[in-house]
Amino acid sequence: MRYAYALTGALLLGGTAASLTLQNPATAQTAQNEPGAISAQAPRAGAPMSFADMVAKLQPAVVNISTTQKVTVQQQANPFAGTPFGDLFGQFGGGGQGGAPVTREGQSLGSGFLISSDGYVVTNNHVIAPAGRGATVESIKVTLQDRKEYTAKLIGRDPTSDLALLKITSPTALPFVRFGNSTAARVGDWVVAIGQPFGLGGTVTAGIISAVHRSTGQTGPFDSFIQTDAAINQGNSGGPMFDMNGNVIGINSQIYSQSGGNIGIGFAIPATEAKPIIDTLMKGQSIKRGYLGVTIQPVTDDIAAALGLKKNQGEIIGRVEPGGPGAKAGLRSGDVVTAVGGTPVTPDKTLSYLVANTAPGSSTRLDVIRDGKPTTLNATVTVRPADDQLAALTGAGDDDDNDGIPDGDSAVAPASSALGVTVQPLTPQIARSIGVDSTVQGVVIASVDPSSDAAQKLKRGDVISSINSAPVRTSADLARGVAAAKAAGRPQVLLSITRQRTAGVLLAVKIK
Repeated sequence: MRYAYALTGALLLGGTAASLTLQNPATAQTAQNEPGAISAQAPRAGAPMSFADMVAKLQPAVVNISTTQKVTVQQQANPFAGTPFGDLFGQFGGGGQGGAPVTREGQSLGSGFLISSDGYVVTNNHVIAPAGRGATVESIKVTLQDRKEYTAKLIGRDPTSDLALLKITSPTALPFVRFGNSTAARVGDWVVAIGQPFGLGGTVTAGIISAVHRSTGQTGPFDSFIQTDAAINQGNSGGPMFDMNGNVIGINSQIYSQSGGNIGIGFAIPATEAKPIIDTLMKGQSIKRGYLGVTIQPVTDDIAAALGLKKNQGEIIGRVEPGGPGAKAGLRSGDVVTAVGGTPVTPDKTLSYLVANTAPGSSTRLDVIRDGKPTTLNATVTVRPADDQLAALTGAGDDDDNDGIPDGDSAVAPASSALGVTVQPLTPQIARSIGVDSTVQGVVIASVDPSSDAAQKLKRGDVISSINSAPVRTSADLARGVAAAKAAGRPQVLLSITRQRTAGVLLAVKIK
């Protein structure tokens, strides 16, 4: 960014002060902190000198949440079974001859807050979820600030957004707080977090909003958080984040830490995202979101260069689920979706977010760039499957090097040396050996030049199915794609690859 500065001089001539100013052009940019451009940020009228009065009103609505769980674990087999030492081994937790499973008690701790006088409590799903495989939740306990304890009933949960709704019953009305408007939150605003870190009693921390619409690297439609430097630690999960008017603008959910303790980077689910979900759960209804049946990747600088696109323009389609709503709409791997229903796809409003917030069964327009040309498609979205079903559909496989590709120069075609890879036809036998679906078509990588850019992204056993959206079935197809990219002046190409059971991964690879 360029800046232009005004020069003002005071000339003392015979005791008279005169000023000489070199004026900026009318359109010149001035410094953001130019003198007089920013008013002194004194506290607004009536602003507290302390958070104490506000906290005293809010804290009674914040609760501690704990669960009692049963965890079944496989007991270690007794190596001394049938010997005089068998009983002694059992005293130290060893199993019998078969290593029979045993059940142990477990627990979890977190925070939450009351949103109604009749006892509805909001928290994170992971606070009240089973601790892992073999675990079941026996009971959920809610403890108020006055140390009164209640057994809670689980009303509903939504693992995708990490939200859960509980209900406790009290003979008297309970203190509660309301959701606020998190869309009005700005970077630099003061916030207060209240929770139960490390199982301690109600703990209050303050800080500012460090960022909004912050992605934490998760996949899915709800990777958009409020980031804060207010101290959030283990046990704060599910607790509220308040603005200076005492409104809940976020639900504390995650921290970034290498040690497990606070380093000033915490994340909260925005209230405007959470409230509609909580309202739906309160009605006893399930959460339904739109679904296209595609895998998505951001348009990185490398991908933009490979396709000749502008940076930060939409998101690119990887794998298209056969028979899914995206496939029926005509979407293809390599398409770049720039808008959904007229709303641009941006880092703040991703394709996943926009589709998820489209009513299942409704039709929406997709603005797409295909082969460098804009086009439009109409898609009828369906209901988004549960997260575990989605994981099965995408099929992340084991990442090992036991590829089963036969060695031998006679099978290898070196025509793609411009990328630093050699390839060979994908036969049914090789497909079975490397663990890819029998419907996958393309060429399989036999070797990668360690000095190439491909070595950082590809490996032996990867299957290349397309190059810059053009199908690849032979090494000659791959060579033609490289030649076409060179002729267009592009320094890299976009490859669609399958690695074991994970298909439709798009990678930009530089041409040597």
